[in-house]
Amino acid sequence: MSVTENTLILETTQGPVTIEMRPDLAPNHVARIKELVREGFYDGIVFHRVIEGFMAQTGCPHGTGTGGSGKKLKAEFNKEPHVRGTASMARAANPDSGDSQFFICFDDARFLDNQYTVWGKVTEGMENVDKIKRGEPVMNPDKIVKARMAADQE
Repeated sequence: MSVTENTLILETTQGPVTIEMRPDLAPNHVARIKELVREGFYDGIVFHRVIEGFMAQTGCPHGTGTGGSGKKLKAEFNKEPHVRGTASMARAANPDSGDSQFFICFDDARFLDNQYTVWGKVTEGMENVDKIKRGEPVMNPDKIVKARMAADQE
């Protein structure tokens, strides 16, 4: 795989997951996630909501789904479909409430299309996403051990 400035690597308790970020789809979300990654925000954060056949959600500093980084983002809905491996922003009822939480789709979830901001796609390690422990909340949840931008390591 070619590493670009938009290659995000999540070292999880189940193994590495590589996400190619898409600033062409969601420039503000990608920029914010990169900021948070470089600050170490995602390091140690659990996958707090993991639904079989649907998605694995992470990015809450409390591990409950109730927290974020404190900076809300304006929605950048796009035409990219929610399919297996899609990385998309979680949010509350307000479309402009995305912050630091995001999810990775296990399977197609096309009912989310045009309602959530797609910002990337898993290009390697989807088998590791598949191994993340399920639950709402998850007992003894898997976590992101370390998140990093691949280009920063060269």
